[in-house]
This record gives sequence, C-alpha cells and structure tokens, in this order.
Amino acid sequence: MAEITGIYTASHTPVMLNFPDRIPAELKDEIFGAYKAMGDDFMSGKPDALIVLSNDHLHNFFLDNFPAYCIGCAESYESPIEHWLHAKRRVFAGDQAFGAYLLQEAYQADFDPSFSMEMVLDHGSLTPLELAGVDPDLPIVPVLINCVQPPMPTMRRSYALGQFLGRAIRAYEGVDRVAILATGGISHDIATPRMGMVNEEFDQTFLTLMEKGDIEGTLRYATDFVHTAGNGCEEIRMWMAAMGAADGAPFRRAYYRAVNDWYTGIGIGRFEV
Repeated sequence: MAEITGIYTASHTPVMLNFPDRIPAELKDEIFGAYKAMGDDFMSGKPDALIVLSNDHLHNFFLDNFPAYCIGCAESYESPIEHWLHAKRRVFAGDQAFGAYLLQEAYQADFDPSFSMEMVLDHGSLTPLELAGVDPDLPIVPVLINCVQPPMPTMRRSYALGQFLGRAIRAYEGVDRVAILATGGISHDIATPRMGMVNEEFDQTFLTLMEKGDIEGTLRYATDFVHTAGNGCEEIRMWMAAMGAADGAPFRRAYYRAVNDWYTGIGIGRFEV
C-alpha cells in the first residue's frame, strides 16, 4: 500500500523561464524562492514516484483527437517539447507499470481516459519541476487534463478523477511513497485582448474557499466564475483533481502574488496529507 507524501499545487507560465527579468529582481527572487521551498518540502517526503497533473498545450493532442483525460504509460518523457522555451532539454524517467495500473483501475472505476506510450511534456509540466529543483531521476506518471479546447471536463468530474486517483494510489503496491503535483492556473488570459490582466479577486476567493475546506463551495465557485479569470484559468481543473486526491485534508496556501508582467496569478499550495 502506497503512502501519499504530499499533494502540491502550483501555477505554471513559460514567461517565468523565458523572461524572468521582466519583473523586479526582488519579486523574481521571492517567487523563485517559493518554488524552491515547495521543492525542498516535496523532496523531504522522499517519494519513490511522482504523479504530475497538468494539461497539454496542443503538443500531444489537437482538434482531430483531444481526450478529456490521458494517462502516461511511457518508459520516459521528453521535455520540453517547445523549442523556444529557455530550459534544459531533459528526459524524465517514467513508471510504465504504475501508469498501466492507474489506467486499468480507472476503467474499473468507470472512468475512460485515453493513454499514451509516446507522450511528450511541455512547459506546463516542466516549469514547476524546474523551478522546484525536483530530482530529475524521480520516475513520473503524467495525467493530462483537457483545459484548452471546449468541451472540457467539468470541475466536479475533475474532482472525482482526483478522488479516484487518491484511492488507486493508496492501494498500489508497486511503490511505497508517492507525491502529487497539480500544476496550472491561476487567473491568466492567453492570446486575447485581456492578456496581461490578472483577476486577483477571483484568485483570492478561490484560495480562501480551499483554505476553509469548503469543497462544495470551491467547486461551485470554480464552475460559475472561472470565465471571469481568463482562458488560462481553466487549468484549475488540476487543482480540483488535487483536492479530490487529498480526501478532505486541509489546504495551506504557501504563496500568492498577482504578477501582471508574467500574465498570471502565481499560486502555490499544499494539502496537508
């Protein structure tokens, strides 16, 4: 039976790596320090494997084939796939057996995810791992959620997916210790006239509801108001999945700052499992 050593949530944006000096040096150091602190806490749990909840930015999928959920079952994952991202090219080790186990268990639990044995990872997965300094040899299992192209899975369905993942991980006998990183959001808009505008009111309300442990309120707020916080805010589906996996464990906000010059409300948190 596996122990979940930590469930972490963190924003991602390629601007962090491509244009780190677009914001004052003190603020950049503060944000990068928050990611490093998350990584230190993460690695202190000594996980044997990492589940990465993220989304695909049209690199694995396109309009001809865009699954709601996809579980990685590859032996390794090349990243970043974007040639323009200012990050070292890496190949992450995969845990093929773990991915295959989650896939089979998902079918038994009445979920119907796609799977991929040739998945690549873009900035959504790489950016927080890079800034957190996570061990590059730690085996990962990516679980991608469609947050880009409507129709998207509902917030409630993504929460239910997280509940399933939590149960399946805890029942897995292939490893002893597993961590979860859910990365995306919070408010931001990409390639629209609102790009660069951050809805701090949405972000603060969303984080406060999570801190209060108000699961139903969080799901309703995310569903009803995500459209006010930009198309990139659809990525909070990963946070909903993390909340499901946490099984009621309290959420602690580690960091938040609205950073307009990075186009994003930067949030980091942890469920105290």
